[in-house]
Amino acid sequence: MNKITVYNTYSNYLMKEFKEKVYKLPISLPLTCPNRDGTLAYGGCIFCGEEGGSFENLSSSLSIKEQLRINKEYIGDKYKAKKFIAYFQNFTNTYLPIKDFKSTIEDTIGEDIVGISISTRPDCINDEHLEYLSYIKEKHKLHVTIELGLQSVNYHSLMKINRGHSLGEYIDTAIKLKKYGIRNCTHLILNLPWDDDVDVIENAKIVSALGVEEIKLHALYIVEGTVLGDMYKRGEISLISKEEYMERVIRFLEYLDPNIIIQRIIGRAPEENLLFVNWNESWWKIRDEIVSLMEERNTRQGIKFNYLNGKALKKFK
Repeated sequence: MNKITVYNTYSNYLMKEFKEKVYKLPISLPLTCPNRDGTLAYGGCIFCGEEGGSFENLSSSLSIKEQLRINKEYIGDKYKAKKFIAYFQNFTNTYLPIKDFKSTIEDTIGEDIVGISISTRPDCINDEHLEYLSYIKEKHKLHVTIELGLQSVNYHSLMKINRGHSLGEYIDTAIKLKKYGIRNCTHLILNLPWDDDVDVIENAKIVSALGVEEIKLHALYIVEGTVLGDMYKRGEISLISKEEYMERVIRFLEYLDPNIIIQRIIGRAPEENLLFVNWNESWWKIRDEIVSLMEERNTRQGIKFNYLNGKALKKFK
């Protein structure tokens, strides 16, 4: 497809920063989550399957260096890339002793690694992690990003999905990331059954007000054997249509700070054990439909970003 101009794409950002193709190399660690092991709850979020948030990783029994080597050979050959971001993707990658956390990060350092991206929860990262990451960032001149699972600013929805944290923990961590100069990529699901259009707009307003650098949007998919899967089969939840999801994405983008980078507007999902995913359409087709709609309407990311910095007083100037 043609170059996307209606929102601020991650691929364009990487090309601008590094002047060449850069791809993520997924890394899997033998981890769990405080929402699964009994620290906060058992079973995790109601949508989370046994594989966590990733379905494309190599086995966590392989060393970090071996995973990087294998993925680098495959991705480098396929996409002709020579620079990479080490991506700790599944479960909660800061939920381990700080000594072990530091050693895992150190195992990624290499000449062709230009960044590190770490998926975690808002309640599983603190000053000790961020001080170390800030040090690594400066020492090795790396782009360091925390991929922070929020899913929704609606704290009632967070309780419904058994998230184990509220909006407050997310705000606290977002502020800390700013303090230490670590990039924040916030994950949001725009079609949770308990969210509406007001939540969609508030999602955009909260992350914009906090100065988040990057966003990943997901459409909820439902895995067999999860609590959400059982609720779906019993008819206890209903999902919005594909058309309404696209409208929500457009609405979100319109209210979002135009400087925020969009890593994606809809996600992929595993092919097995699924009860629902992306309305049985390819993710890229839905993405292209959203882009086409925005072009037809002559709208773009940030067109309604006019609500911060005392908007109500502007008429007196």
